[in-house]
Parts: sequence; C-alpha cells; structure tokens
Amino acid sequence: MTSIPYGRQHITEEDIQAVVAALKSDYLTQGPKIAEFEAAFADYVGSKYAVAVSNGTGALHLCALSLGVQEGDNVITTPITFAASANCIRYCGGEVVFSDIDPDTYLLDINKVRELLEASPKGTYKGIIPVQFAGRSTDLQAYRKLADEYGCWIIEDACHAPGGYFRDSAGTSQNCGNGHYADLAIFSFHPVKHIASGEGGMVTTNDEALYQKLLQLRTHGILKDTDRYKNSIELAGGKDEYPGWYMEMQDLGFNYRLTDFQAALGLSQLSRAEEGLDRRREIAKNYFKAFKGEPFVKGQSAVVEGHAYHLYILEVEERLGLYNHLRTKNIFAQIHYIPCHFMPYYKDLGWKEGDFPNAENYYEHCISLPMYPTLTEQEQVFVINEVKNYYQ
Repeated sequence: MTSIPYGRQHITEEDIQAVVAALKSDYLTQGPKIAEFEAAFADYVGSKYAVAVSNGTGALHLCALSLGVQEGDNVITTPITFAASANCIRYCGGEVVFSDIDPDTYLLDINKVRELLEASPKGTYKGIIPVQFAGRSTDLQAYRKLADEYGCWIIEDACHAPGGYFRDSAGTSQNCGNGHYADLAIFSFHPVKHIASGEGGMVTTNDEALYQKLLQLRTHGILKDTDRYKNSIELAGGKDEYPGWYMEMQDLGFNYRLTDFQAALGLSQLSRAEEGLDRRREIAKNYFKAFKGEPFVKGQSAVVEGHAYHLYILEVEERLGLYNHLRTKNIFAQIHYIPCHFMPYYKDLGWKEGDFPNAENYYEHCISLPMYPTLTEQEQVFVINEVKNYYQ
C-alpha cells in the first residue's frame, strides 16, 4: 500500500493547463485572474465581495486590521484551532481570550462565550472569532444575535469549510462565508484544503467599507483613487488633475497579494469544488458507519447536514499507540490541534493547563484520519481495518 496522508491536493491536467496559460499571459501578478477568481468565489459562497490574498493567515490579519483591532482590545476565540486564528489579534496588539468548546461538535461553545460576555461590562470584548473547525458550521445566526447584544464584531474562520452551511431559524441554508451574519469571513487555499492554489486565501464580506479597506491594506496601504486622495494635485505633480502615475500610501499595509497563476489554479479547482465535497461526505459516511459502536471510540465526527469535512476525527483510547501503529502501515494520520493555550507563547501570557477541560479532553483523544477526494475505497477500507486491528 502506498503512503496515505491525512490530506492531499488533487491536481488535474486542466489545473496544469490553467496555470500554464497564466504563465504565458502578460501578467504574473496583479492581473485579471485575481478579479476573476474573486468574483467566482464570491458567487460560490454567496457574498457581495471577495478579496484574494497570499494565505489564510494574511486573510485573518487583514480582517483584524480592517476592523481596527488595537492594543487592549479583547477578542474571544476557541483554543482548538490553528494558531493563526488567535495570532491575528496579537499581531495588532489585542488580547486573545480563549473559551471552551462544545464536546459534541468540537466548535466554540456559544454558551461559554455568553458566560464570558455576561461576566464583564458591555464593551469589554470587541469581537468573536468562531472557527468552522473540521468543516462543521456553527450557528452564526445565534452568534450574530449575541454579538449585537454586546457590541461585538464577528470574523468567521471558514478555512475548513468552503461549501459548508448551516440552516437558520427559518430553515434557510446559510453558506459559510456568505456575509449574512459575520462581518468578515476567511478561507485558505493551502494544498490540503478543499481548493488548492499552493498557498492563498480569501476574505469575503458584504460590507463595502470593509471591502475597500481590505483592498488597500492588501497592497501596502496604497490606493489609486482620485476621490480619496489627501494630497493636492499640485503636490502630486499634476496641473488640472492627478497624473496617471500617482498613488498614496494612507495606511500601514502589507504585501498580501495573490499571484495570477495561483488565482488561475484556484479558479480551476473551484470549478469542481462540489464534486470534491460530495466525495468527502461519502468518505465521512463510510468512516461513521465503520466506527459506530466500537468500544475503543469515545467520539467521532458526526454525519450532519452542511458539514464540509476538511477533517474526519476520531476520539479514541490510547491515541499515541494508534498514531504510531498507523505510521508503520504508511497511514499518516494527524492531530488537530494542540490547544492554543498549551503553546508556550500563550502560556507566557497566563493561560495554563486546566483552563478548558473540554478542549483538553478532546486533545487527549483526537486523531484525524485520511480525508481527501482522491482517497480510494480500497485505501479507506485499509485505514479502517488498521484502526480496528490495533485495538483487537
């Protein structure tokens, strides 16, 4: 059996030709493929605006910057996430306040978040970053109601969930990243994600002011817009109008641009996103059926509507032994994630073991099984059998 990783990109001949065409075009960066990818992705999730960026971390950072996060601002998020979900607030000088997860969904527990908000005067917290962990969508309608009650903004970290959705109180399907409830949402196009562009990310929003801010911050804080210039025409070197070369840096921004050939790859991958989602959901159903009722399983990813299944997670007894056993069989399962508050950086800020019992218990038992559209039926059966063999 060949190596079976927990995640893997799927590059087709169509993908390759799309990249080759971009490489042969007049633009390698800041060209037409960027806007084309943005428009297609906005249409896919149902948002008004989309801004392509260099990676998911840059997307998070730009969101925090565009919302004006600054020193002393308190922002709530989950400890079960990749560190970037929290780090984006620290980049801006803000304070990260972790809150525990729901042990059944592995998502940030809204009841715990409410307890935090209720325990302090209104205005203590500026924002909430729910993470659509593993591809399961949280109820953002409920979070929007809570955030509005306490004057908070919402950044939806949907890196794991393009194509995922939940149903609102009216029964309407609400796509991750559609902007109906979150102020901003972010996605990643890392190779193990649903849509791969090598590296890359996207921010979606329905707020035009935030959209314009994101565009500016993505490119060094520079804009080219005569209606928004602050310097005079004369200072710019013009007479009756601003000269064509003129631009202004009005904020301290960053270079978080995506290239045209990455956008071309992302566009090609996006064209078969639903096909990949269908396969992920099929794989998830097979895992769920195979492990349901097994005595060594303490919990597993649920088969629920709208789940995008970036990850399929088992909670098991003696996780380390299983992890090592699978590696001897060339099955490279992974652990998602070491709780953020266990990281020495965040421990130095005062967080400690015992702060979040649900997150810590989850970490003690979780293991992510191989999950990607090109995983074959034979390979999945092999994975399932090796997991069961270990505990027999």
